[in-house]
Amino acid sequence: MSPSSGLVAGMERHQVAVYVGALAAGALVGLAAPDAGPGLEHAINPVLAALLYVTFLQVPAAELVRSLRAGRFLAAALVVDFVAVPLVVAAMFVFLPDDRALRLGVLLVLLAPCVDYVIVFSGLAGGSSQRLLAATPLLLLAQMLLLPGFLFLFLGSELADVVEAGPFVEAFVVLIAIPLALAWLTQAWAAARPVGRRTVDALGVAMVPLMAATLLTVVASQVPKLDESLADVAAVVPFYALFLVVMAPVGVGVARLFRLAPADGRAVVFTGATRNSLVVLPLALALPDAFAIAAVVVVTQTLVEVVGMVVYVRAVPRLLPLRR
Repeated sequence: MSPSSGLVAGMERHQVAVYVGALAAGALVGLAAPDAGPGLEHAINPVLAALLYVTFLQVPAAELVRSLRAGRFLAAALVVDFVAVPLVVAAMFVFLPDDRALRLGVLLVLLAPCVDYVIVFSGLAGGSSQRLLAATPLLLLAQMLLLPGFLFLFLGSELADVVEAGPFVEAFVVLIAIPLALAWLTQAWAAARPVGRRTVDALGVAMVPLMAATLLTVVASQVPKLDESLADVAAVVPFYALFLVVMAPVGVGVARLFRLAPADGRAVVFTGATRNSLVVLPLALALPDAFAIAAVVVVTQTLVEVVGMVVYVRAVPRLLPLRR
């Protein structure tokens, strides 16, 4: 085994520690070199698109079609993410601080289900990570279509004064359409040529490094903004923690409602609890300057969530034990 392959294997075995380390490194970079923040912001979309491309590459087109036939699992995932979560957020919304930018940031991140490291944490807890991976493009497409409507329901007519359609369209094209199309083209190349197969195998080991690079870039770009809004951002941390506490029993309830096997049920709990801060961050960054705090609020959710996922990995198997 080469030193590089050994390093990659070590990163895969210790993914959680790698991600926590990337968050810590990003915070240190942001504090040590705050002037680098604007430049790092421009790197977020490219590194995130690369991460999603590699993620989609793990889902063969045929597997995506098969995921549509996993009716109960897919229905449970859609219900927990787009019915249960909005109801939980609605119950919390009235208690949020009365600041439009802060509320918009919370809504952006909590209403969008995660499509990247949720697969890792679900797998660590014995969840059906492959089934969740196959549903990833559908969950990503659904949230991009539904998120504008959810925001309008919560914010009403004032939303039109703040949010433009352009960033949503750009996010869909850059983060969904292009990576997914490239992934399918690469899969076709791999099926036809040995060199394509080797390329796919090589790209498969890039998932953890790309996720770490994305987390580092995102945190390093946003930490310098905390100076002016630390107290405001700290006010949303209890809401993020409460969301994680509430979504565990809600996810278990949905899994039991659809009579899912324990492994599938665990995956549903994780998709309901983890949020898509990385993909919605470009939307937050596209907001007017008066709403700059929204991006920091989005990134803060990631910091809270990673800690929560360490707890989830141990707790969810106890909530949904394997049947004897």
